[in-house]
Formats: sequence, C-alpha cells, structure tokens
Amino acid sequence: MKMQTGLSAKKSSPMVKATVATVIARSGQDRSVILLTRRSVNPFKGYWCLPGGHIDAGETAIAAVGREVVEETGLTFAHPEFFCYSDERFPEHNFHAVALAFSGTASGDLLLMPEEVESAGWFTLDEAFSIPLAFNHESILKRYAAILEI
Repeated sequence: MKMQTGLSAKKSSPMVKATVATVIARSGQDRSVILLTRRSVNPFKGYWCLPGGHIDAGETAIAAVGREVVEETGLTFAHPEFFCYSDERFPEHNFHAVALAFSGTASGDLLLMPEEVESAGWFTLDEAFSIPLAFNHESILKRYAAILEI
C-alpha cells in the first residue's frame, strides 16, 4: 500500500527561523512608552525595531527573550508575557521567520551592543507608529496597543 504524506517532491528550502520580539515598557504604570532600537545590521539597517532576535538551538523562547534584551540593550527584562506571534516573510531579504512577541518591563542601565544596535530610545506608541519600523514590528505594536486599549 502506498502512503500519502502530503509532502511534495519539490527541492527543500531552509527551515523557517524562530525569533523573539520584546515590547519593553518604561514602567508598569505607563505601558504606552516603549523602548525601540535602531538596527546597525541588515536586513533593515537603520530602521527602528523592537529588541529581539533569533532563538538559538536548544534555547527556550523565554531564555531567548532575556538573552536578546541583555545583549542588545544591557537591560534585564522582567516578567515577560507572551501576547502574539507574527509571520515575517521578506523574500527580498531572503528572510522568513515566526516572531514570538513578549511584553514586560526592564531594569538596569541602557548599554547598547554596537555590532547590532546603533541607538535606542523611549517612544510613545504614537511616535513609534509614525516612523518606519523593521520587520512586522508595526503589526506587533498594533496588537500590543489593542491589549492596552489605546
């Protein structure tokens, strides 16, 4: 008996990457002011984005959130809460990932990783929506704003 697997005979392509994105609120009382970083690497070099990055092999999403925030900003991300995911497909950059988005607050002193981040700043959500954002981070922020009912 021949079994059907639903798989095609097409040449296989690279696996989709798993990434994390973090919405870091300046404080728990006012979650509408968030941290954005400006990328110093491609893709989207020069664009503002949410801190985050790839989940390493053997790493949990929560561990990746903490690691990426420390690596890019020097901050310690507290009590991450998952709130949405985003499909991120950019064939022009040969990039395909699924971003898991977390929100929370952070503590410590801002210390940037210049190899990946050229600057960082605190933005209101309205300010963030007025500038070009990397990846699908505008979509993630719209979901975040809906949760806050802004």
